[in-house]
Amino acid sequence: MIRAVHVVIPARDEEQLLPRCLASLERARLALRVARPDLLVDTSVVLDRCGDRSGVVVDAARVHSRTVDFGMVGATRDAGVRWALSSGTLNGIRPDELWIACTDADTVVPEHWLTGQLDLALAHDAVIGTVEPYGLTDTEVLALWRARHHLFDGHPHVHGANLGLRGSTYLEVGGFRALATDEDVDLVRRIRAHTDRWVATDAVRVASSARRIGRARGGFADFIVALEEEVG
Repeated sequence: MIRAVHVVIPARDEEQLLPRCLASLERARLALRVARPDLLVDTSVVLDRCGDRSGVVVDAARVHSRTVDFGMVGATRDAGVRWALSSGTLNGIRPDELWIACTDADTVVPEHWLTGQLDLALAHDAVIGTVEPYGLTDTEVLALWRARHHLFDGHPHVHGANLGLRGSTYLEVGGFRALATDEDVDLVRRIRAHTDRWVATDAVRVASSARRIGRARGGFADFIVALEEEVG
């Protein structure tokens, strides 16, 4: 039984996009509180080498912040999850009772994001969600993106911006590794090898910024740029 939920968000110089992300998470948190008033719900933003006012944004939103100096998203995500697990332990929450919900600072989640993940957690230990771009106005690029992405249940994609898992499962597979890219793909590969209690779903789809300059090489932004170059 899940007794607590902790949202973990890595951030590097995200003061422009963090407010929209955190506002959407607050709506999702309130929806979950209505559906499950018994749950403890927390959010932590892990600030990695931020030189802007991201920390001020986080403080204004009244959510937890942690500061690290990794320069590597895999290590940053792992630090956030480890803090969430430690916080759960202090509150008497076992790892198997803690649900970790991962997203990104440039991402907007729907109001049902957390309630949807918790519904799926009744039968699964990991929820692998879908992502669509927001702010992509070029119709040709958007059409090409949609042609290469499967927005349905059973999809083959993995996104750190939309991933949920039980704390005990995270520990059993070793967590996020200190990788600069594809730390999410690496984690999900180990989860799938470890258990069949996972689901790839479109039921909790999120929207990530279609910006052209991202925070990790080979990430979502680079993919958008590659599509634009292909369209020409």
